[in-house]
Amino acid sequence: MAHRFLIKEIALQAGLGIATVDRVLNGRANVREHTRRRVEQAIKDLEKQALNLANTGRKLIVDVIAEAPSRFSDEMRHALEGELALMHSAVVRPRFLLQETMTTHEVVEALRSIARRGSHGVFLKARDVPAIAEAVAELQRQGIPVVTVVTDIPLSGRIAYAGLDNRVAGATAAYLLGLLLGPRPANVLITMSDEHFRGEEEREISFRRALRTHHPQLRLIDASGGHGLDSLTGDRVHAVLKGQTTIAAVYSMGGGNVAILRSLEKQQQERAIFIGHDLDRDNVQLLREGRIHAILHHDLRQDMRSACQHVMHYHKLLPASAVSPSSSVVVVTPANIPDHIALRFRD
Repeated sequence: MAHRFLIKEIALQAGLGIATVDRVLNGRANVREHTRRRVEQAIKDLEKQALNLANTGRKLIVDVIAEAPSRFSDEMRHALEGELALMHSAVVRPRFLLQETMTTHEVVEALRSIARRGSHGVFLKARDVPAIAEAVAELQRQGIPVVTVVTDIPLSGRIAYAGLDNRVAGATAAYLLGLLLGPRPANVLITMSDEHFRGEEEREISFRRALRTHHPQLRLIDASGGHGLDSLTGDRVHAVLKGQTTIAAVYSMGGGNVAILRSLEKQQQERAIFIGHDLDRDNVQLLREGRIHAILHHDLRQDMRSACQHVMHYHKLLPASAVSPSSSVVVVTPANIPDHIALRFRD
């Protein structure tokens, strides 16, 4: 395994012991496959970070843990890595644990592992449940700050939340659907990946409240619980509708939009008005095809910048006044896909 880094550097990046990394690099026996992959990924990350060597600030190791579909976690990684070269008062070196699904136990164990090996900070996208909140509080007690991203865990002791205002997002979706559907009674399909992701729960609460107040003629049909994964989300939609209910609009709060559309088309639904979240590869393509009408977008790079700056402020490398605000909700239609995103996902 060719590389140009010291074993201790690779071990620090991978979060493994020096002896374990030595066994991997020298091809010795009794090495688990996932351990070998962690070492390989650590070397790749170090190669990317080498591009930032012009920075001479203090080095900060941050751990990024996210339970999210790969299409979204890929965007998180891309956004954070895009911001690192712009940091001047610190060199931020990320370690990633990005999985499509994680049990509460797995998240807690990951956080405990960070507590044991040490870190300058953690960026966390996880469900708001007591065990995870307590693990975050324990990190804080040990002097390791946690910033929640995209979805919050407010009673955990985290130092900050970096992400969009999800209540505003839900209200915006309700406003748009009210305009597009008009005064006629209609069925609206809603989907969340998991109700324990507080961000999605806040979107739903705000969306329901706005519809009750301003558009009581709209009836909600809930097909949540697919974890944002295509196969599970498609199954949930199919089970709820069973080919018997006509859907006029969809508000997808947690992803899996390709599967939602496929399920609707299989049941010979008329083309529904569709509002979703996040400009990932799937949603950009669906916008271009006119199958999604609007995406509620937030600038992940701005959120990653804010998260880094919160950790830097914690370590007294930035004044509070220099910390950037989190992103705002932006409505993106097929007519105004941002150029830099359109070019990134061009065919």
